Amino acid sequence: MPDAEMTALLQAVLEEVCAGLAPPQMATRERVAARLNDLVRSGHCSADELRQAGRDVLIRAPTMWR
Repeated sequence: MPDAEMTALLQAVLEEVCAGLAPPQMATRERVAARLNDLVRSGHCSADELRQAGRDVLIRAPTMWR
């Protein structure tokens, strides 16, 4: 479980990365949050690493069109 400082960093990065998402896109926001949590668990915790990983999720977000 992340400490309070890491939790605050995760929340800030999540809000920053997902700022442009509309409320109906909660599934995308959840994918970003899951990726950020995975990074923290693996020891990659810098703000820059977290931001880049969050942006990568948005770029690769699945769509219904193929």
